[in-house]
Amino acid sequence: MKVILLTELKGKGGEGDVVEVARGFFNNYLGPQKMAVLATKGNLKQLEQRKGNIAKREEKRIADANALKAALEGKKILVEVKVGEEGILFGSVTTQMIVDAVKAELGIEIDRKRLELKKAIKTAGEHVVSLSIYRDIKVDLNLVVGEAVAEEAAEEVEEVVEAAEAVEATEEAAE
Repeated sequence: MKVILLTELKGKGGEGDVVEVARGFFNNYLGPQKMAVLATKGNLKQLEQRKGNIAKREEKRIADANALKAALEGKKILVEVKVGEEGILFGSVTTQMIVDAVKAELGIEIDRKRLELKKAIKTAGEHVVSLSIYRDIKVDLNLVVGEAVAEEAAEEVEEVVEAAEAVEATEEAAE
């Protein structure tokens, strides 16, 4: 059965595309969700009239996706989690945790459903996660998984050690 897509449908096409789908898929999902209409002569004629508007929206979506890709590319995102001995996490890093970290650090909202985790992240360190922004436009996010509290504590310990060394040096110079 031929239908005209009203929204992007992963694996099938984008807005305004005429595609072949199973009758049950249209009747049970695409039709009730208002994601597609039947490809009748009248609907195809309306589609031809709307092609200009659809092309403009498509250009805007691609431009927005490229801007988002440029904003995310090359950035390191810290995902704070509790880490046990030997760098093993208590649990694993979820897509929602990644979304929250991106929002907190960069102020950018992303859809967690578009994150592609190849396998569960269960160790501390650097990991790469792919984000599908729009159709073929993808970006790799560099995640640094670890405990921020431990890093801050290590910096504080370093400062205390430096201060103690400075005090010892002044005491030795005074003697």
